[in-house]
Amino acid sequence: MVKIFFLGLSFLCGVMLSLNASAESIKVLTTGAYKQMILTMIPLFEAQTGHKVSMDNETAGELIKRVKSGEAFDVLILTPQALKSFGDEGVVESKSIVSIAKVGIGIAVKQGQDLPNIKTVDDFEAALTKAKKVAYINPASGGSSGIYLDQLFKSKGWSEMIKPKAFLVNGGYVAHALVTGEADLAIHQISEIVPVKGASLVGPLPEELQNYTVYAGAVGSKTPHSKVAKDFLNLLSSPQAAQFMREKGMTPMF
Repeated sequence: MVKIFFLGLSFLCGVMLSLNASAESIKVLTTGAYKQMILTMIPLFEAQTGHKVSMDNETAGELIKRVKSGEAFDVLILTPQALKSFGDEGVVESKSIVSIAKVGIGIAVKQGQDLPNIKTVDDFEAALTKAKKVAYINPASGGSSGIYLDQLFKSKGWSEMIKPKAFLVNGGYVAHALVTGEADLAIHQISEIVPVKGASLVGPLPEELQNYTVYAGAVGSKTPHSKVAKDFLNLLSSPQAAQFMREKGMTPMF
C-alpha cells in the first residue's frame, strides 16, 4: 500500500512538473480604457490554461510611442487604425487584428453630489458653466478622450470658458479628481469612470456630441508565444468577455 502511495505521488508530481514546464507567460500592452477588461480576463485565462499573463497600460499616444521605441509585447490593445499601421510595419500580425469593443465618453460627479441634467447640448453646456473645476485627460498626453474634448470645446466656442477651470490629468482615472476634491465634474471614457469608487456616472455625453472609440487587439509579430497570445485574444472576443464588457460600460464589437 505504501509503495502504491509513493508511486501515485511520484506520478502526480511528474504531471505537475510537466504542466509547469509547458506553461508560458505573455505580456499584454493596453490603453487605459481597456485596462479593467484585461484585469478581469487574466484570472479566467490563467485558470483555464495554466499560462500566465502580465499587463501594462498607458494612454493611446504614449503606448504608440513605447511600441515604436521597440518595447516587446505579445498582445497589443489599441485603436484599429493604430494596429493597422503597426501591421503594415510588421510590428503586429495583420491577420490577427480583431475589433473588440467600443466605448463612449461619460460625465461623472462625486458620489452623493446632485446629478446635473446632461440630456441635451444646452444642458451639458450649463453643467460645464456651473462647475468650478472640470477634469479631463490632458490632450498633450495622447489620451483619445482628451484630444476629442479639446477639439469639441474649440468647435463649440467653449474653450475660453473651460480654460480657467480645466484640471488636466496626464493619465489614469480622471474621476479620481472628484474623490480628492480637485474637480467637481469629470469627463472621461465610461469604462474608466465605472471602476472609480466614490465617483458617480451621470451618463454619456449627449448623442450629438458623443464620440466612440473602438478598441482592437493584435498579436505581436515577434512573440515567441504566438499560440498562447492568440488564445488570449480569442478569449477577449468571446461571449464570455462580452458579458463583462457591458458591465464595464463597453459595447462588444463582435
